[in-house]
Amino acid sequence: MIGRMRRLTHLSLLLAIITFCNVARADVKLPAIFGDHMVLQRGMEVPFWGTADAGEKVTVKAAGQEKSATADDKGKWRVALDPIDVSDPIELTVAGKNTITFKDVLTGEVWLCSGQSNMEFPLKRASNADEAIKAADHPKMRLFRVGRAYKDEPQEDLAGGKWELCSPQNVGEFTAVGYFFGAELHEKLNMPVGLIQSDWGGTRAEAWMPKATFDSLNLPYEPAWTQEWLHPKQNPASTQPAKERPYEAPAVLYNSMIAPFAGYAMRGAAWYQGETNTAYPVDYRRVLGAMITSWRDAWGEGEFPFLIVQLPNFEGPTRDWVALRKSQQQVTKDLPNVAMAVTIDLGVATTIHPTRKQPVGHRLAVLAEKTVYGRDVPYSGPTFKSMQSSGGEITVSFDHADGGLVSKGEVQGFEIAGDDGKFFPAKAKTTGDDQVVLSADGVASPKMVRYGWQNNPTCTLYNKADLPAAPFEAK
Repeated sequence: MIGRMRRLTHLSLLLAIITFCNVARADVKLPAIFGDHMVLQRGMEVPFWGTADAGEKVTVKAAGQEKSATADDKGKWRVALDPIDVSDPIELTVAGKNTITFKDVLTGEVWLCSGQSNMEFPLKRASNADEAIKAADHPKMRLFRVGRAYKDEPQEDLAGGKWELCSPQNVGEFTAVGYFFGAELHEKLNMPVGLIQSDWGGTRAEAWMPKATFDSLNLPYEPAWTQEWLHPKQNPASTQPAKERPYEAPAVLYNSMIAPFAGYAMRGAAWYQGETNTAYPVDYRRVLGAMITSWRDAWGEGEFPFLIVQLPNFEGPTRDWVALRKSQQQVTKDLPNVAMAVTIDLGVATTIHPTRKQPVGHRLAVLAEKTVYGRDVPYSGPTFKSMQSSGGEITVSFDHADGGLVSKGEVQGFEIAGDDGKFFPAKAKTTGDDQVVLSADGVASPKMVRYGWQNNPTCTLYNKADLPAAPFEAK
């Protein structure tokens, strides 16, 4: 009996020691953005980070490199590998007291696709969904969908997400704009592409920036984050309580859907958002500019490329889409390495979610080809260059005519005004390769011109690269 009791005591002690060791030991861990099938950005330093025991040595090995770091007193560590540029898949290990192996890792071009519902809009709902999904067999194109969450403080990891190979089986739920953008780059550049989708429909840009950035803006409004704020002019006499939208609050989406992977090496970001900010469109210039700067600061890669999708035509009777588009244009002038894809011809008057997403992705792709990768391709539709008044006509000259101006049907979208500032729809005709001559009944001496300067204009002017003219006003 005594011997049995001694054996039980020894067993209990052994179990206690094992339990203590398991509790005391913290395995090396990395955020969810690191995983099998991931794409690492080629041509630049590649950071890795995570947690371990304080003072634990962590070693990262990949493609002939081996670099180590020691976890600080809070258990955090960071290792940066030199640029990796290999054509075949590799394995990558992260080792401390335990070892993690990531398999089927590629190097290529990594892009973040973010914004609200028109970026979130899935491929399965796009106008050419069946054809596109059937053709989406791209094993060297990888997709990562960030899990939805909103938090008051920056998070260490994402609520969910994993890298997947792009295939007809899993691409249907992925962002349509992001997919078409990435698939075209994958084909044109002939290299792997990794896309990170982080978006949430109906959200303001303020939710996608750090709290300190939002506070520094000192915006002249402090609306409640409710459905009532989202539609301030609808049902003013309604006695129904406003629907709370906590995921709209400043910083909450940045904290949970951007901050956890800020620093993951990438080429740049594509941004399709602004519909919700049309309630305060003039302020959007500062808001979006501050958000872009805050992301660049968080990534520490310098002024990485940032591609904006300008909002398309939409009736939107209670909002000022014209002013929002103008703010988007101004941001491209305020900050370096920011470019904009024009979609003024792709909207639908009666729905905020147009289904033609492939042209949006194409315009982002050619924008990236030229401005990011230096390829000699037409990347912009006609943009205003100058104007000249003579008698009852005004002649507008354009940059980026790229083979000549063309119109799909009658030239529409122009308005002109005299000194009184009263605009009238203009009769228009193209002359030469890069000019349009305008006139209008009731405007004897035109001094001002604008194009696409309505919420839902009909715009028909393009260049021969089939890229639409950008909205503008000139006085």
